[in-house]
Amino acid sequence: MNFKGVIFPERKEYETPLVSEKYGWRYHHIGIPTNKKMAGEIYIKKYGMYISGFSSSPFGIEWMRFDKNSPISDLVKTVPHIAFEVDDLQEAIKGLELIDEISSPAEGIKVAMFQHNGAPVELIEFS
Repeated sequence: MNFKGVIFPERKEYETPLVSEKYGWRYHHIGIPTNKKMAGEIYIKKYGMYISGFSSSPFGIEWMRFDKNSPISDLVKTVPHIAFEVDDLQEAIKGLELIDEISSPAEGIKVAMFQHNGAPVELIEFS
C-alpha cells in the first residue's frame, strides 16, 4: 500500500478515515513528545525513552520523553504521531517507506513507523 503521491477523495466531516474504512486500521493511541517529566513515567531502556499516560488516558494519549542519545528517529522525538492497530503488519506496510526497521517494544507486539506528509504514523500488530 503506497500512499506517496496518491490523491485521496475528500472526506466528509462525518466519515471515518480511509485507512479505517477501507483497510480496517483501528485507532490505538496518539504519541506526544515532551521534555517535561511526567507522573508515572515508565522507562524503556532499549529505546532510551520514558512513556506515561498510555495506561491511564481514556483518550489513548501517550507522552514520550527521550534521553539525549535515544536511538528513536528525530521525527518521532519531535512530532506527535498517531498509531493504528492492524491485523497483519507485513501486509499493512507493503509499499510504505519505513522510518526505521520493524521493532518489538514488548513480547507479542510488532511496530512499524512511516511518515505521511511529515507526520509519523505507527502501525501495531498484537499476537
